[in-house]
Amino acid sequence: MASVYHAEHRQLQEAFGTTKLATMLDENWLHETIQPDEQAFIESRDMFFLSTVDPDGNPTVSYKGGPVGLVKVVDERTLAFPGFDGNGMFLSMGNIVGQGKVGLLFIDFETPHRVRVQGTASFHREDPLLGNWAEAKYVVRVAVGKIWVNCPRYIHRYKRLEQSRYVPVACQKTPLATWKRLDFVQDVIADEDRAAAESEGIIDLAAYQEKAARGEA
Repeated sequence: MASVYHAEHRQLQEAFGTTKLATMLDENWLHETIQPDEQAFIESRDMFFLSTVDPDGNPTVSYKGGPVGLVKVVDERTLAFPGFDGNGMFLSMGNIVGQGKVGLLFIDFETPHRVRVQGTASFHREDPLLGNWAEAKYVVRVAVGKIWVNCPRYIHRYKRLEQSRYVPVACQKTPLATWKRLDFVQDVIADEDRAAAESEGIIDLAAYQEKAARGEA
């Protein structure tokens, strides 16, 4: 397996006296296949962080939330996750279509634990797994390059209170995103969403900000 380090990493390791430790981790801790305990952890998560890179090398990091089982381990070298309705920018997905390189970070904030993944992602509008997630618009598959368990030392402990009410659930109507009720987006959202917004009531930015401040957006 190719080393995860480049010259700049090695220079810093040398400067801080961590070269032997870093080499041990690179050679003995990082690996290319998903282990059973890592699979169990990944598939128990309802959120993760996704990093991608645009054509200019600018990174972006997105929070991805959904139901428990948001990410499926397809096999020992492949992960898959769905895309739900979003804000229409497709920043992460455009980066995946263009560049493909991704990083995924899975964290348990209640019993501090984390797993990191580096790989190459592909975007699929048609995929056999599409039906695994209610209201999924597309599926992203990740060919795992490297995966490893990361030290949980600095993870703050938080308690999960409830699942977001916007997470799609089979056979249930998903609430309209509050931002789709904003007056200045009515001309640019889908007709179906506009009709739902009119039914629920159009709001201005101040009203939206008040809802957001109360955690109701």
